[in-house]
Amino acid sequence: MPELLVADVHASLRFWCDLCGFLVVYHRLDEGFAYLDREGAQVMLEERGRGRNWVTGALETPYGRGVNFQVGVRALGPILEALALARWPLFLAAEQKWYRKGNVKVGVHQVVVQDPDGYLVRFSAGMGERPSGPLP
Repeated sequence: MPELLVADVHASLRFWCDLCGFLVVYHRLDEGFAYLDREGAQVMLEERGRGRNWVTGALETPYGRGVNFQVGVRALGPILEALALARWPLFLAAEQKWYRKGNVKVGVHQVVVQDPDGYLVRFSAGMGERPSGPLP
């Protein structure tokens, strides 16, 4: 599971928990740390500058440059409703997309958002499979 350095653990908790439906499994907020779970997808948040940060180079915002975390969920609707209510911008609007996987195509209903530190999070709900046809 990823451990993300964040600028403000409380702002991150509002995003990850209040908008995206993660639950706090445990935390050490005095150290700026929280361990989260949503339907088996887990992430750890660690506030930069508190505790023991493992930093390998200079950090500039947005921290999440080049990273896309996919989180499988049962249904996208509740997340979309919470994001809309909070007027949270979508990086990629909700879409239904089919991806080739061997001899089938796998369908997903997905949306991509950025957390407060710029990490891209793609929430994806499965829509099943269908034949893919011949490979090109």
